[in-house]
Amino acid sequence: MQEKKMVHTEKEAQDTDLKRLPRRAFLFYFWIVIGLALISEVVWLVTSFLKPRKKPAATGEFGALMEAGTVDVFLPGTVTAFPRGRFYLARLESGGFLALSRQCPHLGCTVPWAEEEKQFICPCHSSVFDIRGDIIRSPAPRALDQFRVTIQNDMVFVDTGHVLRRNRFEEDQVVYPEKS
Repeated sequence: MQEKKMVHTEKEAQDTDLKRLPRRAFLFYFWIVIGLALISEVVWLVTSFLKPRKKPAATGEFGALMEAGTVDVFLPGTVTAFPRGRFYLARLESGGFLALSRQCPHLGCTVPWAEEEKQFICPCHSSVFDIRGDIIRSPAPRALDQFRVTIQNDMVFVDTGHVLRRNRFEEDQVVYPEKS
């Protein structure tokens, strides 16, 4: 009878060893996966750190200073599109300049200038803006964004590297050419 008990006990011992083996194997593979994930994250961080920075945009490209033209090329009360620069250059009746973003502040659609109506009309949701980029009809929540304009030696430059968010048009946003 003891032999049967012994065999029975050995069999139980083997069964319990077999039950523990899958758990051990699971934990072994689990830690391997966690280790590989950690190593891949460290490799990603190191390569991101060592990767060179994005080069600044070349002059005349979006994200840099763009030469728009001489002051006398732009007639008062007109809007000129600069597709490569992604902006409109508006010359107000007063002679001042504004560089307005082509993106609607509502959902980012490209807003065309409607010459007949003398307005920017968004094709996506019918927001309407005047020549100064000020909102006339919503759903756009605010005026068109603008870019910084500088005038040097009667040459108009627009800095497309920095978008200036604005809620509404204000007179100090207009840049006037120097009077000779």
